[in-house]
Amino acid sequence: MKKYLRNWNFMRVLRLAVGILVVVQGIQTKEWLIVGLGSLFSLMPLINIGCYGASGCNIHVSKSNKKEENIIDEEVH
Repeated sequence: MKKYLRNWNFMRVLRLAVGILVVVQGIQTKEWLIVGLGSLFSLMPLINIGCYGASGCNIHVSKSNKKEENIIDEEVH
């Protein structure tokens, strides 16, 4: 359990708190779509998915050994 809680930062706790707040507000107003969305927002920090952390938004760049060809622009009249 300590190993799981060690990876938590402020933004992850904040996202969980906002998700729980949305769920509570949805239950109070009996808006079940809001409860579902709040559940989704609460689940994301619990399993650490999304674009917020763990390099979720990084684009994989493949390294190529090909040399760049020299391209010469010639003006044609």
